[in-house]
Amino acid sequence: MTSQHNDTAGPDGTTDLLTVPLTESLLRGALDVERTAHGLLPHRLPARARAQFPDPQISMAESQPSGVRLVFRTRATTIELDTLRTKTAYVGAPERPDGRYDLVVDGQLTAQASTHGGNVLLVNMSTGSAETKPGPPGTVRFAGLPEGTKDIEIWLPYNEITQLVALRADAPVEPQPGRGAPVWLHHGSSLSHGSNAACPTGTWPAVAASLGGAELVNLGLGGGGLLDPFTARAMRDTPADLISIKIGINIVNADLMRLRAFVPAVHGFLDTLREGHPTAPLLVISPVFCPIHEDTPGPSAPDFENLSEGQLQFKAMGDPAERAAGKLTLNVIREELARIVHRRAAGDPRLFLLDGRELYGEADFAELPLPDQLHLDAASHRRIGERFAALAFGPGGAFAGKGRPVRTD
Repeated sequence: MTSQHNDTAGPDGTTDLLTVPLTESLLRGALDVERTAHGLLPHRLPARARAQFPDPQISMAESQPSGVRLVFRTRATTIELDTLRTKTAYVGAPERPDGRYDLVVDGQLTAQASTHGGNVLLVNMSTGSAETKPGPPGTVRFAGLPEGTKDIEIWLPYNEITQLVALRADAPVEPQPGRGAPVWLHHGSSLSHGSNAACPTGTWPAVAASLGGAELVNLGLGGGGLLDPFTARAMRDTPADLISIKIGINIVNADLMRLRAFVPAVHGFLDTLREGHPTAPLLVISPVFCPIHEDTPGPSAPDFENLSEGQLQFKAMGDPAERAAGKLTLNVIREELARIVHRRAAGDPRLFLLDGRELYGEADFAELPLPDQLHLDAASHRRIGERFAALAFGPGGAFAGKGRPVRTD
């Protein structure tokens, strides 16, 4: 198996490839698909939600296709995908690695590729300004695939806005029929979005979904795990068998609300979810361990001291004494979520709580510290994904018995 990237569409040797119409039927993990001048742009929030609050951070995060993949069945041994990406860069910081495309064949990660070119969204973190520098589409090519009919998934980069321009293969392609796996709908912050994962199948929700035998719809939104009503309504209206919501870190590091507003906001979010999913297992996940905000309120702010060396760090700007005035910390949020779930569970037996420190706790931080004091690294994503699969899909878990056996042949 080989993979390579090319800077432009239509590289040498592609004249024998068939052009495959790009349709929504080939996409999974997106809640909406926009037709642009270039092709298809997957969205992870529906148009109604995007119109209600066109915040630049949310707009960027929801259009980065974490968990979105092309899925089809084919006998092809060569596949090419043209895309127009928008890569984020930061003024004064080293260039970020290119996003990865993961090729999964019959359930197995088989190859990876990146593409060059595309647009660059240049962000100045000191001023908050941003500008987009346009660039050309690029191509990812996967060749040497096994002979015979097979199920193909091409997972898109979780951290690059990706417009799908063209798809080619050396054999016909058809949408993959449903495989009977339960749909797992998850919402969280940048940790769920991807935050430094090695590749799109390496984010912790993707790892957990693979191990648990579930079809992932990932609404992890960098900076956007804020109990927004439009996100709750999007989840309410999305077909799903299993639901989870990870609550806490963004609310603290954005210094978004006080305790008085937080408790009703959690209840309101859960009420909305239950309007569309009255009996689905619903798992509330409290924050993972994050030392800077365990007992210190937000906001958090970037520390630019070592940015030129690629060492962006974050620090908590609040005062622990402000907890008395209702400011939130991660420990406060964990305590309140435990109370909320305990109270609601009396009338909602399929509501569950998972303490985030069971996924990543103090001992994990000592071994695998958060590289910038706020976000996970690739190894932590793998660890959390494996633990979540065992705790949620395993015996006694909220999703126990709901997944399907993962194919290993």
